[in-house]
Amino acid sequence: MLNAMNRRNFVKAATLLAASPLAVPAADDKDSAIPEYQKPVFNLHKHFPAPVKIAAIDLLQSGRQFFVRTRSTDGVEGIVLTKDMEDFVSILHRRVIPHFLGKDARDLETLVDGVYIANYKLSGQAFWCPVAYVEQSLFDLLGRTARKPAGELMGGILRKEIPVYLSGSGRDTTAEEEVDVYVRGVAETGAKAVKFKIGGRMSGNRDTYPGRTDKILELAAKQFGGKVTLIADANGSYSAAKAIEIGKRLQDMKYLWFEEPCPWEEKSETKKVADALTMKIAFGEQDSSLWLFQWMIENKVIDIVQPDLNYNGGFIRAARVARMARQANMWICPHNTQTGAASVNILQFAATTPNVGPYMEYVHRAGSRKESWYAPNFEIRNGVIPVPAGPGLGVEFDPDFVKKTTVVKA
Repeated sequence: MLNAMNRRNFVKAATLLAASPLAVPAADDKDSAIPEYQKPVFNLHKHFPAPVKIAAIDLLQSGRQFFVRTRSTDGVEGIVLTKDMEDFVSILHRRVIPHFLGKDARDLETLVDGVYIANYKLSGQAFWCPVAYVEQSLFDLLGRTARKPAGELMGGILRKEIPVYLSGSGRDTTAEEEVDVYVRGVAETGAKAVKFKIGGRMSGNRDTYPGRTDKILELAAKQFGGKVTLIADANGSYSAAKAIEIGKRLQDMKYLWFEEPCPWEEKSETKKVADALTMKIAFGEQDSSLWLFQWMIENKVIDIVQPDLNYNGGFIRAARVARMARQANMWICPHNTQTGAASVNILQFAATTPNVGPYMEYVHRAGSRKESWYAPNFEIRNGVIPVPAGPGLGVEFDPDFVKKTTVVKA
């Protein structure tokens, strides 16, 4: 079984990688000195005989929701629903949008690298999220221009439906409530994997309340043991010593992975946990340095890389991390806290990336209602979500809804 595999001996997907358009090519002499994390991953020019000039980039608002809309000089538009945009408006308008306006969208990879160089002192989630939303909107625009799914532009579509693990609960629940959330979620979706929040979140070994984690592990074993794949996320709750103690219990219980056992900045502590356990350690959702991902992979700090598709800067930078992971025979399982239309990025990424793990993270709340202002509705059935197959990212927003949004000025 997958969750019994030794973390240092992942199955090598050699046949799949060799056949994939994203297989890693041998380095030419002329670029052998370029660090792996800086080398291009996509060739967008081959899909477009002429430049695709970026004429406008707008931030739209509807209530508490924000969208980034891009438009080419040919009038084609791309649009994405964002996350946490309210905190980043100034950076988007002052630092990011001016860098992309008037440029050729076929040069998107160079543009993403360039906006970092121009603003490297701002690097972090508050910078990379606005970049990611512009980049993802431009992938939507490019796909609609070419009349192709964005996955075709990102190397080719390898899978049409994505298995997901249920996520999204918090630590404001009792142990009993936490487990019940997933009992109902599995019954509603047919999901084959769930992730529990253990510890107290960056809490210095303290539980949310005494005994909560112990009770979760006990109840999860009773409800799901042998039926559903289990994952645990500590959100940096533990010291290395305590994480090793908890991790040994998790690996005895056949958990698939142990996520962020130690505070995310303490790489040496996470490495101690990885060295001490035979189960997989997943990590990286807070990180946005490609160099650091390379270092963590090379130094075996982690077994599963987890860049967030927004916090890390978009598809291009995540694809570079995936390439690093492939070379080390590691999975990439991006962090995701989005649902519905905003979650399309993780589905498109998983559809095109050879070494994604067996499940992608998906926030699900039992009994949540379907939305009428976009399609498809990203419904989980039998544990999978179909990848939208339309042009661009594949989400169609109701034009009347978009017309009622407000353009947010700088």
